[in-house]
This record gives sequence, structure tokens and C-alpha cells, in this order.
Amino acid sequence: MDSIYALSSGAVPSGVAVIRICGPQAREALQALAGTLPEPRRAALRTIRRPQDGAAIDRGLALWFPGPRSETGDDMAELQLHGGRAVVQATLASLDALGLRLARPGEFIRRAFENGKLELTEVEGLADLIAAETELQRRQALGQAGGALAAKAEEWRRMLIGLRAEIEARLDFSDEGDVAEALPPDFQNRVAALATAMRQALAGARSGERVREGFRVAILGLPNAGKSSLLNALARRDVAIVTEEAGATRDVLEVPLDLDGTPVVLFDTAGLREAESAAELEGVRRAKLTAESADLTLWLSDSTAPAAPPADVSGRPLLRVATKVDLARPDPGADIGISVVTGEGVSALIVRLGAAASEGLGGGQALVTRARQVEAIGDAAEALERVADAAEEVAADLLRTASAAIGRLSGRVDVEDVLDRLFGEFCIGK
Repeated sequence: MDSIYALSSGAVPSGVAVIRICGPQAREALQALAGTLPEPRRAALRTIRRPQDGAAIDRGLALWFPGPRSETGDDMAELQLHGGRAVVQATLASLDALGLRLARPGEFIRRAFENGKLELTEVEGLADLIAAETELQRRQALGQAGGALAAKAEEWRRMLIGLRAEIEARLDFSDEGDVAEALPPDFQNRVAALATAMRQALAGARSGERVREGFRVAILGLPNAGKSSLLNALARRDVAIVTEEAGATRDVLEVPLDLDGTPVVLFDTAGLREAESAAELEGVRRAKLTAESADLTLWLSDSTAPAAPPADVSGRPLLRVATKVDLARPDPGADIGISVVTGEGVSALIVRLGAAASEGLGGGQALVTRARQVEAIGDAAEALERVADAAEEVAADLLRTASAAIGRLSGRVDVEDVLDRLFGEFCIGK
């Protein structure tokens, strides 16, 4: 196994630079740079020297984490140095000269997974925690990284082992005197209860995925209804071009927002009208597709020329927003009136959006947060639901199918493609 190193504290220059070392050469590398080996898991002040000539690089903290009691399960060392570019470069060059290599993205976390320190769902939680931009995303990711789903998957795995033992004993050892001919009276109830528990976990999956991706809000309306102006006002910067010319917006503009800790993604779209060019026609098509996948649509209507939303929009979650109320009274059918010129109603609209997003995302407490997790748990539940009507041989096979699906969930069965993609999301120092 290669020994690896990486800068784990982000770009230099910085106040402190953390350099991690992992693998069978970690002990020798730490001794070569820092002299005597520190007591395990206790920081020691050391002069860091180049192994080639003993020249001092810096003074900093050295830590030693012998495996298997380390984050990755392998021998690990850590140097906490001043974060100057020259200091970091000299230290990394020294490690390279000792025969260690730069870690690939996510390689530290991957070793932890392969050594049984983390389940795959915990790794996914760590990736989400690093990427979290809002309080809601942070809370959800922390639960995943802390093993909430991993613990539930382990509970399901143990229950499946018990069910499989019951039925397979009768198939494989039916001639043994201490093996009953009939399954226990509560066998089918236990299978059904397990399937129900999995379906309940899946019930919050949509909100879990939405927390990761953000509550999707599509801004729709006729040309010049004030869609781009509203987007700029909510984003508090000039994201979209605003002109008097109708049809200026052709593509879909996407802007993420943090509304009091809740992730929201706004989509500004082309004005809905009979298109006058191929480019505008494509813009209108994309606008309608965006509305179809949105959690909420804001229908903007110019108060000087009110317009009702089309039928294919009004059938979805919708908030009617009357714009330009500084020029005319809002349409009586509007849910809220705003003016981006005077600011009237904009704060109230933000409050409405935040409340809708908070309700739609369910507080960020979902157990299941990724499509991969949904697929694995769904496959297991489907197999269990078929057990009731199956012969014992088929039921045993269905239970094995459910076990394999839960194995995919935890990352222990047939997930190589998933692993390569997932660990590539991490930065080099993780």
C-alpha cells in the first residue's frame, strides 16, 4: 500500500497549514521531519527539518496516530505548521523525496471506508457536510455523517439475518429433529413490519434530496412582467439583464439563496408568449420545463396589465405576485404585491418564500437524502413485500435479495462505480 500525504487545510497562504500523512511509511516520515516520535494522539512542538540536509523548515505541532486507532485505520501523522507558501512547499517536497506520493481526491476518506471506519452513507454525509451552504443542509449532513442512516441500515441487516436464518434452516436442515417444520407464527408479520419501516424511511426522501439541492422556485410570467428585476432584487446583485425590450431573457438563470438557513434556488425564465424566433421558442420551452420540476412557481403579473397564469401552470403550487405596484393597484387575485423600485412587498415575499421552503423541506431531518439510497432501500422493501405470497424457496431468495440491497446501501456490495464517483467529490486533503 502506498504512503500518501496532502495539505488538508485549504489554499495557502493561511494562518495554519495542516499536512496529513497516511500509510506504512507514516512513522518513518514523521521521524525524518520532526525527530523523535510524539506520544500517540498528543500534540508536540517540534522543529520540522528537511531530511536531505537537516535544514530547519519551520516550528510547529506534530501528532502521531498509530493504526488501527486512527481516522483511516492506517498509521497516520499530522503536521500543523505556519501557512506560508514556502513552508508548505518545502514540507511537501520533503515528503515526496522520502518516497511518499500526493493523495488523490478523497483518498483518505476512501481508506477509512475500506478499513471499516465508515459506512458509505456516512461518507456521503461527510461529502454533503463539506458542501453545505445553509444551516438546514448542515444539520441534515451532520446526521448522515454521524451515522443516522448507517445505524438504521445495520438494524435492518440484523433483522434480515434473523428472518433468513428462520427460513433457510427449514430448507437446508429439514431432517434435523430440532428444526420445526412450520415457520414461526409471527414470521410474516416481522417481514411486513420491516418492509413498512423501509417505506417510512423513504417517505422523507424527496425532502432530503431537496435539502441537498435546494427548494426550487421558478419565476414565470409574460415578457416585461419584472421577473429579472425580482431575481436581481432577491439575489441583491445584478444577475440578469433588465431592459425594456421584451424577450431579453432566453435561457434559464439559476441563483441559490440562503433564506434564514433554508436553501432555495431561484430560476428566472423567458417570458411566456408566442415566440418570434427559434431562440425565444427554445427559451419558452425551457421555462415550462423548469416550472414542471419546481417546488413552487411565482407567477408575476404586471399590475399595469394583469395576466392570469396559463392552465398548465396554475395547477401546481403557485404564488401569484403582482409587480410594479408603485405604478398601479395590484390585481385583486394576487397573493402579494411588490415593487422592486420602492422595495414595497419584497421583504414580505422573502418571508413567504422562506416559509414555503421550510415547510417543503421538512426541517432537514430526512433519513434518506440521495437517489442511490432510495434505490437500494426501495429494492429491499419491494423484495420483502413479495415474501407473503411466495413459496418458501422463493421467499428465501427474496430475503437474500433484500439483504444484498441493504449491503449496497452500506457500501459493502457491488458499489465500485459509486465509490469512484463519490470519492472524487472530495478535495485532495480528505
